Amino acid sequence: MTLVSPRLWEQSADWELDDAARDRATAERFRRPTTFGSGGSEPYAQALQSDDNVLYLHGNRADADPGTPTRVSTMHAGRWSAGADAIDRSLLCGVAGPVLDIGCGPGRMIQAAIDEGLDALGVDVSPTAVRIALAAGLAVLQRSVFDYIPLAGTWATLLLVDGNIGIGGDPDALLDRCVSLLCADGVLVVEVHRDPEHDLAYEGTLHDAAGHTSDAFPWAEIGVSALRRRAARVGLVQVAEWTRGGRSFARLARA
Repeated sequence: MTLVSPRLWEQSADWELDDAARDRATAERFRRPTTFGSGGSEPYAQALQSDDNVLYLHGNRADADPGTPTRVSTMHAGRWSAGADAIDRSLLCGVAGPVLDIGCGPGRMIQAAIDEGLDALGVDVSPTAVRIALAAGLAVLQRSVFDYIPLAGTWATLLLVDGNIGIGGDPDALLDRCVSLLCADGVLVVEVHRDPEHDLAYEGTLHDAAGHTSDAFPWAEIGVSALRRRAARVGLVQVAEWTRGGRSFARLARA
């Protein structure tokens, strides 16, 4: 199989600009802020370029006391920058290409898909993550999933791993956007919270041990049971769920 270069992905976007213009109203309906870890002193960007790459996610729920963090989780950015492990690679077993990795970071899942002989493209809003991925020769576009995406409606596999179901803080909008990108028999692979009923949206900030802090961004966390209910609203059904190595996943398809 001939894998598609970043330049050709962009050319495919150019070929579809007329269609994109006609669909501008739809694109605007999907648009949401997607600024994970950006702004402030940019701890996410720094973690991607540093050996000191542990990040702390602080969250503030709208119904909590102002300024009171409701939860803190620890994220190891080094795992995002490393090669795909056995669990990552297992997510691609039995799927078809082309693959779109939403919130791809430095691109480990894109490389894993290429290793499986699949065409793959990543999108991410972080300039640093995109620069790292491009330097590795991977096909990545710097943009939000709610922006124009080439080949909409033809993607065979979409990936939302590493908590990226939280992008934009609105799982319903994100799932609806994914439906618009999938082909008729495509699948969406989602990494979910370990608690099946967990369903939380909040304003988050990223911090590191050196005191760097991002601007606030909308984020969400969702377990597999909550995901199943939300997915049904946009015409997706769960076709599989599993847990491996302390990580939980679900696979969705069109109803």
